[in-house]
Amino acid sequence: MAENRASVYAEGVPCWVDAQLPDVDAGRRFYGELFGWTFEAAYGASVWARLDGEPVAALAPKTDGRMPTVWTVYFSTPDAEATARRIQVAGGQVLMAPLPVGDLGTAALATDPEGAVFGLWQPGVHQGFGVRHRPGTFAWAQLYARDTGTANTFYGHLFHDALFGPGADPDFGRAPVADVFPEVMPPHFLVHFGVADCEAALGAVSRLGGRVQAGPFTASYGTVAVVTDNQGASFAVLQR
Repeated sequence: MAENRASVYAEGVPCWVDAQLPDVDAGRRFYGELFGWTFEAAYGASVWARLDGEPVAALAPKTDGRMPTVWTVYFSTPDAEATARRIQVAGGQVLMAPLPVGDLGTAALATDPEGAVFGLWQPGVHQGFGVRHRPGTFAWAQLYARDTGTANTFYGHLFHDALFGPGADPDFGRAPVADVFPEVMPPHFLVHFGVADCEAALGAVSRLGGRVQAGPFTASYGTVAVVTDNQGASFAVLQR
């Protein structure tokens, strides 16, 4: 899949990611070294990460210590309120009702029927990724599910055209949890960032205080390793 500088992302396409961290400054140091990101103030206390001037992710402080330290993927929607209603009808739950983020857009958080958390983004002036599908940027979102049939039914109903329509380019796969993780691991999304050299990236992760959880292993979409940053947020690095 080619690099994409998009003005608008189609409904159901991953369009943004953010990390909820205990220490945003520590996150800036870790990801700045790992991916070459630079940072600027965004909305509230969060910061935008940029690569070559283009927005690629956000880092935000956790507002509640009980919240997980985690990367979240956001799917584009033209109408967050309508999508939230469809999620509930299809057996998911809305954790955070659609909420305006200044003039940037509207965000919501939801879970699928198995409890995997994901976000919705209805764009305002912020459309989402300025660039993707290159080293240091978003490359893929993998859902690790208990039952991939249930996941396909839910997301197929929610985002049919993005997943199965003509010219679909979903950046979104589904796999059983036990393919990579212990069976006790709850269903979850794993954000993947592109790297030019997986082994070199793993060396950098370890040097910067993170750790390798799994891999490298070969998936249908490239060579993958699952890691955590220096604060415990899991993500994957992907070498195409």
